[in-house]
Amino acid sequence: MSSVAAIIVAAGRGTRAGGDVPKQYRELAGRPVLARTLETFLAHPGLAAIVPVIHPEDAGRYGAVAAGLSEATGRLRAPVSGGDSRQASVLAGLEALAVGTMRPEIVLVHDAARPFATSDLIDRAIAAARAHGAAVPGVTVTDTVKVVDDAGLVRATPERAALRLIQTPQAFRFDDLLSAHRQAASLIDAGFTDDGAIAEWAGLGVHVFPGEPANMKLTTAADFDEAERRLAAEAPALGVRVGCGYDVHAFAAGDHLWLGGIRIAHDRGVLAHSDGDVVLHALTDAVLGALAEGDIGTHFPPSDPQWKGASSDRFLAHAMALLRQRGGRLDHADVTVVCEAPKIGPHREAMRRRIADIVGLPLSAVSIKATTSERLGFTGRREGIAAQAIATVRLPFDREP
Repeated sequence: MSSVAAIIVAAGRGTRAGGDVPKQYRELAGRPVLARTLETFLAHPGLAAIVPVIHPEDAGRYGAVAAGLSEATGRLRAPVSGGDSRQASVLAGLEALAVGTMRPEIVLVHDAARPFATSDLIDRAIAAARAHGAAVPGVTVTDTVKVVDDAGLVRATPERAALRLIQTPQAFRFDDLLSAHRQAASLIDAGFTDDGAIAEWAGLGVHVFPGEPANMKLTTAADFDEAERRLAAEAPALGVRVGCGYDVHAFAAGDHLWLGGIRIAHDRGVLAHSDGDVVLHALTDAVLGALAEGDIGTHFPPSDPQWKGASSDRFLAHAMALLRQRGGRLDHADVTVVCEAPKIGPHREAMRRRIADIVGLPLSAVSIKATTSERLGFTGRREGIAAQAIATVRLPFDREP
């Protein structure tokens, strides 16, 4: 049996879909699109390796997605930085697979923004690549197609029986596709829209096998609306829960604080086993509270030396992974910071963006507020800093912990 690998292309910006984050990281019925796509491929037993290709600026977003997967190690390889075009990104993934023992005989290339591919479709792709060397999935055209000129006049009406709408995953003999991409590397502006086109240009015979009409690519806001309706019809009923979290740390010698995943210069540090980020600690406890899964100390005990100095985004990503494993979704996060100093206002938006990246929410669903305690208590005496968080989540009624 030949080895098979998959490249998941997730380096695009997805601006036509709207929203505050690239479309592959947007939530779809409570799950990031990329997480849904990766899980489909991780669940397929015929794949020896899955290589995500991501934008260099999306490392944090990808880390949060990977932390929520049921299989975040093993066959899921480290992400590869993509290029300025889809073509360059696929080549980067191919070159990563060409190194050492990772080199497969068959490679699938799939768009991260197609989260509805099925195991059967992957089976057909692998079989077609073994039989033909280069193969792409296609669905028949049911509408009449017209060729029009710049003035809007019809110039031709192709016979639709010979037309196909091409999807992914596309499947190839690895060495053939790598060679074709290397040859085409200098032709970024040649108009190649998929890997099948590059294979055709390189002289490979490309076979079309049956695709799936439901294997839609999420491109516009309307596509997301349709996908949400589709998943809502399939999903169990969800109930709303609200979790609360609170954290406090005393000030100590130092020159900075970590708040909301952001390093903030300050004339004091904090006493803490981890990085002491009261914002992320409180929000982690809020999510765990909504799940009735204990508190942050239960999952990351301060007596365990592996968490000494640990970045608190790992704690929040863990809580989000538990939420997703239960079939739940986070709808809104609201955090209040209590301190006399530092001033939170100048850092508020950066904190919101960082938290949105970690939990996979749009920026509009993350709130950061700040207040003083009117010089009362330990915060008023500038002895420490505190944060309170509320997390609104939805969980299936019929799921038990």
